Amino acid sequence: MADCEPNAPRFMDLTVPEYAYMFGFLQADGHLHQGPGQKGRLTVELNVRDIDLLYRFKHLTPYSSSVTERERSTNYAENQHSATWTLCSLEGRIRLNELGLPYGRKSRAIAPPNGGFSERDYLRGLIDADGSLGFTDRGWPILSLTTSSTAISTYVCSYAQQVTGVERTVNRNTRDEAYNILYAKEAAQDLAADLYYPGCMSLGRKQVKADAIASWRRPPDMRVVHSRRNWTAQEDLTLLRSHDITAVAHELGRTEQSCRLRLWRLRNGRLLMPSEQ
Repeated sequence: MADCEPNAPRFMDLTVPEYAYMFGFLQADGHLHQGPGQKGRLTVELNVRDIDLLYRFKHLTPYSSSVTERERSTNYAENQHSATWTLCSLEGRIRLNELGLPYGRKSRAIAPPNGGFSERDYLRGLIDADGSLGFTDRGWPILSLTTSSTAISTYVCSYAQQVTGVERTVNRNTRDEAYNILYAKEAAQDLAADLYYPGCMSLGRKQVKADAIASWRRPPDMRVVHSRRNWTAQEDLTLLRSHDITAVAHELGRTEQSCRLRLWRLRNGRLLMPSEQ
């Protein structure tokens, strides 16, 4: 059983920013293994440079867990020094599984948790695990996420649109059938500022990049391109009444991904229904 401090939040209460971040990170980079009977374990393996984050996970977990280090040769490095956080508690694993961390292969199965959760902290966990921040060769700031989950892709595009105003539609790439979601320039800057706020829990090296992105300024001679096409109330009504995404996308002259994203936002209360606008 867990040894909880008085008044401490429940393990993985996703309204708590640190737990929301931790859960997003675990969904992207954690591995829940099912053993015989009630045996099993959760593991997260990172480069040893990020070991501090694993100790923070250990501190946030009211069950016995461990952080270990090892060195080995891989296809990418002759001597790779990594650190692994391991949690074996059945109670802890049940809680994580109920929230949406599947056993075994999970890349396409994961989705944002049901119920209330701290959204920007959850998304920052996903970005820290499977995303990147930095600059292009031309010096433009970028923020990106690669995921195999349609639900995660739709959620990220929806959240980012609320923050940046940029509508992004993405499809699976042909190489590995993953979604590559990319924001650049002011959109990357706005999103990074929202996600990596002062004092938040994050990978230190990505926090440094987020701070660097914040200092970028558009050169005076760089033209701003406005290509966003706003949705109308009539288009929303047409979308809600249709049962065929392909057909309604053709009718509206929009992509299927854009229609799915808009429909998800309407049905999940992210936007006012057209009758209320």
